[in-house]
Amino acid sequence: MDTEPKDIFVTEGAELLDTAEESLLNLESDFSDKESLNNLFRVMHTLKGSAGIVGFEYVESFTHHFENFLDKLRNDEITLTSDIVSLLLKTTDYIGSIVQHIDDTGDDSDDAIVAQGDAILEELNSIYDIVPASKNDSKNTSESVDDDSNKEEDVDDSLRVITDYWHISLRFKEDFFLTGMDPSSFINYLRNLGSIVSITLVMDNLPDFNELDPEKCYLGFEIDFDTEFERQAIIDVFEFVLDDCDISVIPPKSKIEEYINLINELPENKERLGEILVEGGTLTENELDIVLNKQQEGFGEEKQKLGEMLVEDKKVSPQVVDAALQKQKKVKEKKSKESRSLRVDAEKLDYVINIVGELVTTTSGILQKSKVLNDSQLEEFSSNLYRLVNDLRDTSMELRMVPIGESFNRFRRLVRDLSKDSGKEIDLEIKGGETELDKTFIEKISDPLVHLIRNSIDHGIENIEKRKQKGKNPKGKITLNAYNDAGSIVIEITDDGKGLDKDAIGQKAVEKGMISSYQGMSDSEVYKLIFEPGFSTAAQITNISGRGVGMDVVRRNIEDLRGSVSIDTELGKYTTIKVRLPLTLAIIDGFLVEVNEQKYVIPLDMVVECVEFDEKKLKSDERNYITLRDKILPFIRMNEIFHEEESGQRYENIVIVNYGEQSIGLVVDEIHGEVQAVIKSLGNMYRDAEFFSGATILGDGSVALILDVQKLVKVYEKTEKEYVK
Repeated sequence: MDTEPKDIFVTEGAELLDTAEESLLNLESDFSDKESLNNLFRVMHTLKGSAGIVGFEYVESFTHHFENFLDKLRNDEITLTSDIVSLLLKTTDYIGSIVQHIDDTGDDSDDAIVAQGDAILEELNSIYDIVPASKNDSKNTSESVDDDSNKEEDVDDSLRVITDYWHISLRFKEDFFLTGMDPSSFINYLRNLGSIVSITLVMDNLPDFNELDPEKCYLGFEIDFDTEFERQAIIDVFEFVLDDCDISVIPPKSKIEEYINLINELPENKERLGEILVEGGTLTENELDIVLNKQQEGFGEEKQKLGEMLVEDKKVSPQVVDAALQKQKKVKEKKSKESRSLRVDAEKLDYVINIVGELVTTTSGILQKSKVLNDSQLEEFSSNLYRLVNDLRDTSMELRMVPIGESFNRFRRLVRDLSKDSGKEIDLEIKGGETELDKTFIEKISDPLVHLIRNSIDHGIENIEKRKQKGKNPKGKITLNAYNDAGSIVIEITDDGKGLDKDAIGQKAVEKGMISSYQGMSDSEVYKLIFEPGFSTAAQITNISGRGVGMDVVRRNIEDLRGSVSIDTELGKYTTIKVRLPLTLAIIDGFLVEVNEQKYVIPLDMVVECVEFDEKKLKSDERNYITLRDKILPFIRMNEIFHEEESGQRYENIVIVNYGEQSIGLVVDEIHGEVQAVIKSLGNMYRDAEFFSGATILGDGSVALILDVQKLVKVYEKTEKEYVK
């Protein structure tokens, strides 16, 4: 099999299963959420069809049986419960494992996979008989038929589609002709059972003429059929091609809900309301033409809406029109989204970013050279080129920015499963899902967030009995929040649990020999001890946490991304862990400064302002403080940090930077202004170099180190702490 179709199936399959999981979690919160149930059914239907096209017969067969079970749920033949949702999640996880197996091996089954699938089907069958005796026969994929489908139900006529005809929705697969079959022969044979009242040819899948393959079938039919025979007899007409078509048969005077389900299952390629209703079986083309002509007669006046006219003429029920309008809205939204999006391989995008980075450096050099040559025309062209490259850089960086909400949604399943394992009831609230973050960060921040959420569930939120004793809501809550702040992305994980106990943490740290005493330490310093390797206050080890690993990995991984982590907590009420990350790892706007003839770059989004350093404004004591607009500002002499002698310059400057809630001044010799910095790694040899997060090549070819403001702030905090002692 070609790798390309397989890769497409794997990628789209993973996305579909993510959607299925989200729908199931919505259903667990609200069993009556029909839209999520219908969405789940559509996902499995799409996955089944995709598997059939690519040739993964086992996936096609298994998802078909699963689809039968979901159909029983949609028709209220099975009552949805939390246990059933758990089984459905288990089933989608199993399908996900098959997709992963396909990605690894190129095949969709082996003995172990089939055995596991049979066990799951047995569980589904124990709830409702959906699998025929020959469940392993991949050929047996016909739609399940209800023998009681023709029985009259005691349902109000207003909830029925009043028609004396059967409705048959028929779609042939593209390889139908390859089986030697002809669609018209089955339509003609159908006439032996009754008469065709109306038939609509559906050509939604018909490609442009240049792409037309005469060996492929692109046809579908919507048929109103008058017969005295039972449903099974109609199905039997298509008995030999049930594997090669999708068929739905709706009896006369059926519930409106069946037609609504048919509308929801229609391919999302019809924008016109009339076309949706015709393909949904509730309206014939002739009836539609009559109403459209009547609508046109009102030219010159305000035209009445088609849906209103159909309801007014009693052609279609209001419920069906509403369903069709909702379908129309989804189709328009999908087409609008598709027109704005394009799937691009991540490696190709990274390559473009790297090229843009080199272009930024080269352009900076051209601009500097043009100024040295003192050629006004060259300088003008260079400035325009510099501006265009800036725009290209910004646009390229935006291509890597994706909303963090999709990543957050994946944690709903984690919280759901872990809360059940721990016997707790916990809701996950997501805020700021629209906040955009570099895709590289989203991939690398996932594991740290998993550890933080696991600890919130295990250590933070109390069990139901303790929460009741404290007068809290028995159901705990974890909140994931993301927002932009001072050129950084902040991710907060908050739980409404018992909070952190400073004394318990301090005593445990003393017992483990991490510190000699926690007396005199600030609250934040004590709380940060939980990020030390091997630290844990858990009384016993659980399958969730308690071994003292994880939190130190969290801090290390976040710091590797040039980020930081802090804690805010109140005993008995809440704990908030705040992760702060830079906007990007690739290219930044920087502020170029010089200390002892060595140039350094400060991330521009952290720079507040620059002021001339005046020693007369120094405080009388020996600590490094100045008064700035009636406020005390601490500062750090950069030459002291780098263990260098003073440059002896008469004038110095202070660059005021802000990181989080702390503002400090950096004393430098010279200020060169803004610069674009393409961040380069320092390499393994210099990975432990203090105070630097990378390096960049300037326009003149020289190298400037990028200052790690976070570590400089820590130096100030450490110095302040030692002074107080």
